[in-house]
Amino acid sequence: MRRLILSASALAIAATFGGGTAFADEDDVTAWRLFVSDHAEPVVKVIDALDGDLLDTFTIEGPASLYRSSSGETVFAIQGAAGEVNAIKSGIAFRDHGDHGDVDVDDAELLNVHIDGAKPAHFVEVQGSIAQWFDGEDEVRVFTEKAVLDEKLEVRTANVVAPHHGVAVPFQNHVVVSIPNPEDASKRPIGARVVDFEGNTVGADVACPGLHGSAGSGSLYALACDTGLLVIKQDRGAPTIEHLPYASSLPEGSSSTLIGGKGLQYFIGNYGADRIVIIDPSEGENGFQLVQLPTRRVHFTVDPIRSRFAYVMTEDGQLHKVDVLDGKIAQSLKVTDPYSMDGHWSDPRPRVAVAGDNVIVTDPLNAKLHLVNAETFEEAGEIAVEGKPFNIVAVGGSGKVHDHNSEEAHAHGHAHEHAHSHGDDQIYKGYFEDGQIKDRALSDWVGDWQSVYPYLQDGTLDPVMAHKAESGDQTADEHKAYYEIGYRTNVERIVIAGDMVTFFEDGKPLEARYASDGREILTYKKGNRGVRFIFKKVEGDADAPEFIQFSDHKIAPAKADHYHLYWGNDRAALLEEVTNWPTYYPSSLRAKEIVEEMMAH
Repeated sequence: MRRLILSASALAIAATFGGGTAFADEDDVTAWRLFVSDHAEPVVKVIDALDGDLLDTFTIEGPASLYRSSSGETVFAIQGAAGEVNAIKSGIAFRDHGDHGDVDVDDAELLNVHIDGAKPAHFVEVQGSIAQWFDGEDEVRVFTEKAVLDEKLEVRTANVVAPHHGVAVPFQNHVVVSIPNPEDASKRPIGARVVDFEGNTVGADVACPGLHGSAGSGSLYALACDTGLLVIKQDRGAPTIEHLPYASSLPEGSSSTLIGGKGLQYFIGNYGADRIVIIDPSEGENGFQLVQLPTRRVHFTVDPIRSRFAYVMTEDGQLHKVDVLDGKIAQSLKVTDPYSMDGHWSDPRPRVAVAGDNVIVTDPLNAKLHLVNAETFEEAGEIAVEGKPFNIVAVGGSGKVHDHNSEEAHAHGHAHEHAHSHGDDQIYKGYFEDGQIKDRALSDWVGDWQSVYPYLQDGTLDPVMAHKAESGDQTADEHKAYYEIGYRTNVERIVIAGDMVTFFEDGKPLEARYASDGREILTYKKGNRGVRFIFKKVEGDADAPEFIQFSDHKIAPAKADHYHLYWGNDRAALLEEVTNWPTYYPSSLRAKEIVEEMMAH
């Protein structure tokens, strides 16, 4: 392997949330939790990875495989034999503020969300969108993590022709689904296709005989098959599929299990019982490296914090640290008694996860978890766990904890009664001198943002309206009518990355590149003022607005925590608009958290 693509965003997250960074201004908190299912009992245990304490035990319907979302806010328990999927709120949530991340630590919670179906199997999450596959059904179910956390599950379905053991990869308006073998659906799928939620096939099918195994890394998603990988990319909102054949230099074989690198863009697959293959898709046929293991492989995972390393557990009880850049085993350590791969495929055997400084190995036959220091690769302790601890996922990291009760942290004021202030309260109320105003870059608003208008419509914000009515001379209904005009919009989501802005209406994207077009000071009837920071379209979709104007009650460079956005093709006319101000909060915030933010201010 000549090189690996560095994912800057992933490395930034690892550096911020991986532990060890010191913050001077606010309290720095490190929290890691282990979610462990039992091989025989229908329970998921929540364990503090730092001190080994048992925090909670959740009873479910059957023994479960566990999957965590990329955000780490949700853990899903897939109970194939019981025909059920449960969702657990991890209790650890991070908020990205560019130069740092905030962390909220709460109790874990078994959510009132469960999905019943025939033989739930592969779980795939891409950017907060989840596809849950059921082997016994002819359609895949797609929903969002955000809806799960809000406990208001809205499911869309996509047709998969016939029940089979396959997989689906969700995107905004499309799903990549496996194609069942037309002669015998019980055999492995023969390829993949792109479909939409109206039942249409988009583009041509792509052959992938023996399809089994999938993983994501950076902006890519891959499916494994007998002939190589299918590499899935997004092109202006729609997925495209390319076939990457195995290198001719590889011995006969194929992968059926994949994991994806974090921070570095690569994939690792099994390649025979006692080998793994490291794959860099950017290098084509030259991007395959075979690593020989001393005995048969039991389980493997990547290190999301130390990006160049992965870990492989082999049946002789050894844990191996694999350097994916050098393509070889860097260190090995005897951790457990031997676990033979002979016997039933589902027999209890070790599983591996990474929690901060430690690699965690389950030892189901000895009722314990083994901790191995990831840096020194020496034993770091063990945690006793009743039963047969089996599948495991880790959630956590480090971040700043703000005092949400302090006036400095969350003072509010606004000409429209809804500002979020992190500085001079008078500025956020609209009282400032011209000399205090500074130019701002689009980077102040970078992120994934959701409209709050749907929450006003469905009643989620009713407590906020009632709270406002407690002071002042307007009723809750009068407040709601005012915000009905103010928040109204059909654009449910906005993603800002660099100088690109993508607007989503009914899930369909409009994308354009914007450059600064100055700022304007507005004076309101009350005598206070506001500043609009204006950006002009320089290229992009024809229907994307020519101008966008931000108002977030800040008048100098600072990261936005929410904002009001005005857009259209007439710069001057937009400056006259003061009654409709579509408002956006980070998409990572759940409805309850938005209500709490508004109520606190």
